[in-house]
Amino acid sequence: MTLRLIHAQECPPQPWRNGGGQTRELLVWPPGGDWQLRISRADIAADGPFSAFPGVQRWFAVLQGAGVALALAKPQTLRAGDAPLEFDGAAAPHCRLLDGPTQDLNLMARQGRGFMQIVIAGQAWHSPLAMRGLYSTGAGTWSDGARQVPISAHTLLWNETTDTAQWTFTPDTCAAPTHIAPAYWLGFTPHTSDGATP
Repeated sequence: MTLRLIHAQECPPQPWRNGGGQTRELLVWPPGGDWQLRISRADIAADGPFSAFPGVQRWFAVLQGAGVALALAKPQTLRAGDAPLEFDGAAAPHCRLLDGPTQDLNLMARQGRGFMQIVIAGQAWHSPLAMRGLYSTGAGTWSDGARQVPISAHTLLWNETTDTAQWTFTPDTCAAPTHIAPAYWLGFTPHTSDGATP
């Protein structure tokens, strides 16, 4: 199993066309073509609509800041530490900041099945998805039972090979406020050639 470590601060920010924020693209798969999976971190500085992504399922989590209100068919308010929200990328909801800028984690999946979940510190996690990873909000240690890897804050650890081991993430002592999730589990399984998800 080959692990990749991608540090958010090393990914160049891409300003939004509407001037409302910027995005750091952490991972796209497959690389160099039409992506089926995209993981990014966004800094939202002003109210405005999300971009529309028809045919894409989105997962969205607030990492820092007071949070956002999303004008979906069923309006949603999300704050740091809340469970990630899954919604249809075609919806392109208007986003209202609750009290100042926020930093957010996004996973977008098409032609496959994606996943995002808050990490419970020290609790084992297993996933049947073909690819999986971890995004850390604070420093800590990732382990698959055989190895331990120190992870700095705001780092994506990613594995693109099938892995049945149980993973854990243990945050460093006082690495982050208790109301903020220490990290997020991420995963993706692409459709097969016949369009099915294994």
